[in-house]
Amino acid sequence: MATLVLGPLLRHVDETSATVWVETDEPCEVGVLGCTQRTFTVAGHHFALVICDGLAPGSTTPYAVELDGRVAWPPADSPFPPPVVRTRTGEGDEPFRLLFGSCRVARPHQPPYTLAKGKDAVGVDALHAYARRMLTQEEPSWPDALLLVGDQVYADEVSPQTLARIERTRGTKVPPGDGVANFEEYTWLYSEAWSDPTIRWVLSTLPSAMVFDDHDVHDDWNTSAVWRRTMQATSWWQDRIEGGLMSYWIYQHLGNLSPAALAEDEMWAAVSGHVGDAEDLLRDFARRADAEADGGKGVRWSYRRDYGDVRLLVLDSRGGRVLDTGERSMVDPAEWEWIVEQTKDCASHLLLASSLPVLLPQAIHGLEAWNEAVCDGAWGSRWRDWGEKIRQGADLEHWAAFRKSWEALMGLVAEVGAGRYGPAPASITFLGGDVHFSYLARARFSTQNVQSKVHQAVCSPVRNPVNRPIQLGDRFAGTSFGRVLGHWLAASARVPRPQLSWRIDYKPRFDNEIGAIELDGREALFRLERAIPGDPDESLETVLEQRLT
Repeated sequence: MATLVLGPLLRHVDETSATVWVETDEPCEVGVLGCTQRTFTVAGHHFALVICDGLAPGSTTPYAVELDGRVAWPPADSPFPPPVVRTRTGEGDEPFRLLFGSCRVARPHQPPYTLAKGKDAVGVDALHAYARRMLTQEEPSWPDALLLVGDQVYADEVSPQTLARIERTRGTKVPPGDGVANFEEYTWLYSEAWSDPTIRWVLSTLPSAMVFDDHDVHDDWNTSAVWRRTMQATSWWQDRIEGGLMSYWIYQHLGNLSPAALAEDEMWAAVSGHVGDAEDLLRDFARRADAEADGGKGVRWSYRRDYGDVRLLVLDSRGGRVLDTGERSMVDPAEWEWIVEQTKDCASHLLLASSLPVLLPQAIHGLEAWNEAVCDGAWGSRWRDWGEKIRQGADLEHWAAFRKSWEALMGLVAEVGAGRYGPAPASITFLGGDVHFSYLARARFSTQNVQSKVHQAVCSPVRNPVNRPIQLGDRFAGTSFGRVLGHWLAASARVPRPQLSWRIDYKPRFDNEIGAIELDGREALFRLERAIPGDPDESLETVLEQRLT
C-alpha cells in the first residue's frame, strides 16, 4: 500500500487550475480534487504532478491527496487546517501579495539551532515563523503566493543529520567528502528541507514558485570557464552536477510550469509517459542542460507566471550561463529572446526575479565589473590569472560580472518602463537573494524617459546569517566612500559608466527575514520582516515598509 513520502506541495495556481506535487514510496495513482496522475519513477523514487482543472474562479477549496483511491493526506490526527487551493478571480485589479526570500538551511526548530549565538546557531527560520503566524490568521489575510529565490538546499553545507547519513553510507574520506555526491543524496536534502510539519503545511497551502542558485548545486556554481574546467577535472563532479540538475527538475522546476507549459514540455511528456525507471532519460537531460555553459544547446529554466495584471518573470542566472565561447553571458541568445518577448505585454506591475541581485551596492558592482574586465585583459595579460583568483575567492560572479548581460537587461527595463511595448507598468521590481543581507534600492535612469518606478528588493537569508566580518564588509559597500571606490575601480579598467544610478536608501539588514511585495491597482509596497533572534515563540517584526510607487 503506497504512502506519501513528501508533499503535497501546491505549485502553480491560476483562475481555474492548480498543480500539486508529491513523492510516494511506491508506484501508484495519485488523486487530487477528482483529477489523477500516475507516478513516474527516477532512480527508484516515485513522483507525481497532478494537474487539477475545472476549478471555480475566486474560490477556496480544501483538498486531500489520494493514493490508489485511499486518502493519504492530510492525516486524520493532523493538528493543522486542511490544505486549500485558492484560485484568483481573473479580474485585472485584484490585489496580489507575494512572499519571497532565499538562502534557507534545513535545521531543527529548537536550540541550539535557534539560538542567537553558538557554534550550531542558524537562528529562527523566518518562513517557519511566518507559517506559524498564518495558523493564527484568517485565510483572506494570507499571501497569494510564495517565491523561493535560490538555495532551497545546500549541497555543499549539509546539516548534521545529512552528514551523519553520509558517514553511515559511503563515508567522507573520499571526494566530495561531506558534500552530497549524487541524485540519491540530493533526495535526502529535499526531504529534510520540506518535511518539518509546519513547513509541510505552508507548502501545501501557499502556491510556490522556485529557482535555483549556486548552493543548490555547489558554491560559486558556473562562476567562470576556468572554474568549470577545474570542477570537470575532478573525479566526483559529473555525478554531483547530474544529480543536482535531475533533482532540481523533479523537485523544483516541474511545479514552476503552468498546465499549458507542461503540455508543450518535451521532457515532461517523455518522463511522465515512460514505462519503467526514467533515470537514464533524466540523466541525459541533465548532461545536456549542463553543457549549455560550454556553448552547447541549452535548457530554458526561466519561466513566467501571471497574476491578473501582475507579471512574475523568473530569470535563471545560474544554469543558463554561457562561459566558454569567448562571450560571457547570463543566458544564451535563445533564452534572452524569450525573456524580451515576455516583457512586451505587461500591465500594472512587472516583477523580475533572479536569485542574484541585479542592482548590488555600487562598491560591489564596481568591483565585479572591474574584475571581469581585468580577467579579460584590461590590465594586461599578467593580471588575468590574478583576476581569476580574486573572482573565485571573493565570489565576484553576479550580474555586474556579466556586463553585457547587465547592460542588455537595463536597456530592456528602460524600454519597458518608457512604454515602448505598451503602457508602462507602474512598477518594475527586481527580486533577489543570495547575498545574505536584505535591502531596498531605487534606480534612476538618466537618459531614457522611464515612467515606471524601478527598484531592487532583496531578501536574504530566510535562515542562514553570515558572520560579523562579512557584515562589516557589506555595510562598507553601501557607504559613500564605498560607492566612490567602486566607480574608481570600474573606471580604472575602462568599464563604461552605467546609464542609470541607484543607491540603497536604507541600511542593509543581516537577520533571518522574509520579504513581501504587495500590489494593488497601481500601488506597490515592499515589506521586510525579521525573525526575532532566540525568540522561542518565533515572532516576526516589521523592520522596513516602503511604498514603491
